[in-house]
Amino acid sequence: MTVGRLIETPACVAEGADWLAGAEPRFAHALTLTGPLPLRRRRDGFPALLDAIVSQQVSVAAADAIWARLEAARLTGPRKIMAASDEELRAAGLSRQKARYARALATSGIRYAELREMPTDAVIARLVEVPGIGTWTAEIYAMFSLGRADVFAPGDLALQEAARMLFDLPERPKEKALRSLAEAWSPWRAVAARLLWAYYHVAKDREGIR
Repeated sequence: MTVGRLIETPACVAEGADWLAGAEPRFAHALTLTGPLPLRRRRDGFPALLDAIVSQQVSVAAADAIWARLEAARLTGPRKIMAASDEELRAAGLSRQKARYARALATSGIRYAELREMPTDAVIARLVEVPGIGTWTAEIYAMFSLGRADVFAPGDLALQEAARMLFDLPERPKEKALRSLAEAWSPWRAVAARLLWAYYHVAKDREGIR
């Protein structure tokens, strides 16, 4: 199996957006409101997943503040996390649960370079083996850190609400229903996610994913 198409430049995002606009008129309408979509590529590796753990169930501002404290304390690498005391991790802003998740990630033995060559389903399956990393976090990692073009995150509440508004659904679709709906957006589901997040931001005037 191959990893499929990667999103590596703004031109890749634009190509996907054009495809989606041609396939679904509502996406074409959404693009008139959002304008060009962001690339949103990130580095991969341990810090990216630690950052995702930090961001769970807190605001973007809070996550940014905690990450800044971790960086200041030089606690963004697996060896540093394993060597740090509970008190040091708490002082940097990690809750007891998140400190446990950070240690689990540090000792997981994930070979990040190998993830780049693995099919997306295999990447997600490997990542969710680690306590504190659920399907949503794994999908976000595949989308932004690995640049996979055909991955979606239907458990994301902002995506669910954006889909409800854009497609005039009677209620916010659940994860299973949104995953099914998104099948029609393959092979550019990651661009569809970018578009829905952008549309959510415009429609709700709220901050989206970090």
